[in-house]
Amino acid sequence: MNVHLIAITGGSGSGKTWLVNKLKRRLGREAGRLSLDDFYRDLSDLPPARRARVNFDDPGAIDWDLFLACLKQIRRGETTRLPRYDFTTHTRHPRPRVWRPKPVVLIDGLWLLHRPELRRIYWLTVYLDCPEQLRLTRRLARDVAERGRSRASGWRQWRSQVKPMHDRWVAPQGQWAQLRLTPESFNDSLASLGKIVKELATARPVGAGRDSRA
Repeated sequence: MNVHLIAITGGSGSGKTWLVNKLKRRLGREAGRLSLDDFYRDLSDLPPARRARVNFDDPGAIDWDLFLACLKQIRRGETTRLPRYDFTTHTRHPRPRVWRPKPVVLIDGLWLLHRPELRRIYWLTVYLDCPEQLRLTRRLARDVAERGRSRASGWRQWRSQVKPMHDRWVAPQGQWAQLRLTPESFNDSLASLGKIVKELATARPVGAGRDSRA
């Protein structure tokens, strides 16, 4: 199968999930979704109090070897076993998710362009450039609704970890993205991006990823 990996990255609350879901609905069965969040390191060997102190906004919290290995399998069109992460316990589910080949793979995550070896494997790279206040509002709402946190703890985490790590690790990735979108351009860009992605589902093989910049 001709598999195209599309990386959609940006800060926490920048709209990565929204964009991936929009594109996924346009493609239906032709596309699959992969989240970098599922590749956080399993902390089951640590007591709960220590797990809560881990900085999950630092790229060192990700199992990069496993992520790269899974990407390579997926790009070869192979059935792959993917981890699933539980943010309430900071551990992996005992049963991995079985991934079956799809022509287009939409990948979202904070640091998808962080490493040169990753940038070389994608077919298309997108960076979402979103204002800080909007990202903060979305992040707090998500953490309360989906990850069992209070607004107070979410705000403390933003101030001590999320913002400094964004400035250090996330924001610089914009220089390596082939497309850089702002909230004002999201809707206008969605139609053209959706058309590009739709064409990929039936495209002829293109070989290795297009972006080989290091």
